Amino acid sequence: MKTLFNNLSKISRQRLTLFIFLISLCSAYGQEKQQDSTSVEKLDEVLVKAVRVKEKAPITHSNVTKKEIAKRNLGQDIPMLLNFLPSVVTTTDAGAGVGYTGIRVRGVSSQSTNVTINGIPYNDAESLGTFWVNLGDFASSVESLQLQRGVGTSTNGSGAFGASINVLTDAFSKEATGEISKSFGSYNTRKHTVKYSTGLMNDHFEIAGRLSNIISDGYIDRASSDLKSYFLQGSYVNGNTLIKAVLFGGKEVTYQSWNGLEDLDKLKNDRTYNTAGEYEDDNGDIQFYDNEVDNYNQDHYQLHWNQRYNNNWSTTLGLNYTDGRGYFEQYKEDEDFGDYNLEEITIGGETINTTDLIRRRWLDNSFYVVNASANYKNDNLDMIFGGSLSHYDGDHFGEVIWAEYASQTEIRDRYYDGNSLKNDFSVFTKANFRLNDKISLYGDLQLRKVSYKTYGTTSDLVTFEVDKNFSFFNPKAGITFELNNNNSFYFSYARANREPNRTDFEVDQSIKPEQLNDFELGWRHRKGNFTFNANAYYMLYNEQLVLSGELDNVGNPIRTNSGKSYRLGLELEAILPVTSKLTLQPNMTISTNKNKETIIPFDGELQNLGKTDISFSPNLVAANAIVFQPIENLQVALLSKYVGEQYMSNTEAKSSKLDSYFINDLNINYTLKTKSVFDSIVFTGLVNNIFNEKYISNGYYYTYDDTWSDPNAVTTIEGAGFYPQATTNFLVGMTLNF
Repeated sequence: MKTLFNNLSKISRQRLTLFIFLISLCSAYGQEKQQDSTSVEKLDEVLVKAVRVKEKAPITHSNVTKKEIAKRNLGQDIPMLLNFLPSVVTTTDAGAGVGYTGIRVRGVSSQSTNVTINGIPYNDAESLGTFWVNLGDFASSVESLQLQRGVGTSTNGSGAFGASINVLTDAFSKEATGEISKSFGSYNTRKHTVKYSTGLMNDHFEIAGRLSNIISDGYIDRASSDLKSYFLQGSYVNGNTLIKAVLFGGKEVTYQSWNGLEDLDKLKNDRTYNTAGEYEDDNGDIQFYDNEVDNYNQDHYQLHWNQRYNNNWSTTLGLNYTDGRGYFEQYKEDEDFGDYNLEEITIGGETINTTDLIRRRWLDNSFYVVNASANYKNDNLDMIFGGSLSHYDGDHFGEVIWAEYASQTEIRDRYYDGNSLKNDFSVFTKANFRLNDKISLYGDLQLRKVSYKTYGTTSDLVTFEVDKNFSFFNPKAGITFELNNNNSFYFSYARANREPNRTDFEVDQSIKPEQLNDFELGWRHRKGNFTFNANAYYMLYNEQLVLSGELDNVGNPIRTNSGKSYRLGLELEAILPVTSKLTLQPNMTISTNKNKETIIPFDGELQNLGKTDISFSPNLVAANAIVFQPIENLQVALLSKYVGEQYMSNTEAKSSKLDSYFINDLNINYTLKTKSVFDSIVFTGLVNNIFNEKYISNGYYYTYDDTWSDPNAVTTIEGAGFYPQATTNFLVGMTLNF
């Protein structure tokens, strides 16, 4: 507990002062607004109305509530909590769901999955990736989230390109509440969380907050995580006015585990081996550098104002500032002086041009966002129009903090230095129109303009200058037909465009943006407690940026344009109440994912492989939950997940194949109602991979040309690395609610 409150003291007085000032300033204006006689929607939900869709919209989606998240929220990152949704595949570098985690939906990489928090883009503007590790225990501050599969609806900033995750943080609470949560488990994993809410003071003001610390040694050797995070929210409510100032962020220190494991013998006999930090001492013995870590801070400042003027009109305004800064540190052996802008030195008549050293590669960035939208609604029409403007400014630089032979370096010298600027402007309008009792129409238009410029050098000391401008038009349309009270059908078409990211340009300055035409056809059936959804999709791509399987020298996945490609699939999901106490919740995705033509250089010649599987795209993904609730306060769930075989390359190379796997988790929740200090005590248990499956969910594949064996011939050498996932492990927790 003391550690948590010490973490709170790290939030500067300036931040708290700004927080209080914003609430006071906005509430002074809000006091002039009077309550309308009718309140149609929850004010908090309006904050994400521009990026979410309703139940009957012709968009394929899944909703996850706060209550559902809490059942397995014992310290693992948000991707792991979404693992059992349709078409979802998750992975984690450290093997046990804490630290760096990733999520792919329909085989679409995280760089093409759009994430928003309260309508504000969360994807890193430059890499387009999503780093949940920077927001440790963020699931404890989520009110709800919506996962849209396919292009989805237009959103603020960059549009979704295959999937989107729209997160709404905690709603304001009318009553004062408190929560203390503790959990622990395998690999010395521990989570400590304290939450509170003052409730509405004087019927208008609420202040709420959370402090968390998650610590884990990781399944992989030394793949430790130390994640500190906070969430602070001030709300002003007055009738049809909601103003929120939200501050959240975290500091993560994780020992690197992105190298994976290439040694097949070790993969079989020592699958937790981690090559990060490995070096030989003067005696030739293997040692590991103890500070081979990723160390990063990220703070978010958001201000939201939602105003309902009458039963028809409402507006939202969102402001955001994100401040990120940190580095990863590495011990390197026998590095050439020239790679660090160092000059040769002479000692005792011997010329020295290599050295052991410790380097830090830094990222220091700022991200500003303004969102605004207006909503008009009557009995038949629900229309939203708005826009977003964002600016990103990121510094990339490297430092040598120690060297056996330091040459001419001075403290804090930068051996490379670069800057990136990115501006993103978008406007959109979308509407749902109820044509009659049976038919509803959906339309959505987005215009987006992006500029991206870079200056300076990369970590390889290569001049890196990009000056690109993109203009995208993303139209969408759909129709919903309600056959009767139990059945509805929908069809939608959507186009999406997305720009390359920084790594794409580092690999190939001529790389092209990707384009997607998405067709969705669905059937929704509901009768009583029985639900069945079926959705067929055809995602037709032009120059899709597919994962090549390779990683760059800092662990970023490398992508390449694939020309014409497609994903064709069928998604099925259901809720089947077997008895009043037993429910089944299965889902399954059957798909084919193809590059229409793949041409690669191999053994010195261009080879046309014809139609090939898209990398990291299994043809079968299925999940099921068997939920048994013998009494009101006790629930036991067996969670199963099957992921079919997949390739890490686009060439169907045998050495790049990941085998299929089938894992099962057991989740137990028991709520004890009390009449003492606490309202309730919740006990939670989670046993992951109960059948001890030794599986691999992710990896990388690479090739290079070998001319050493025969100077007159080129031989292509293949290689692959793998990220083993944890065998049987457990987490248990207790939450005190008062």
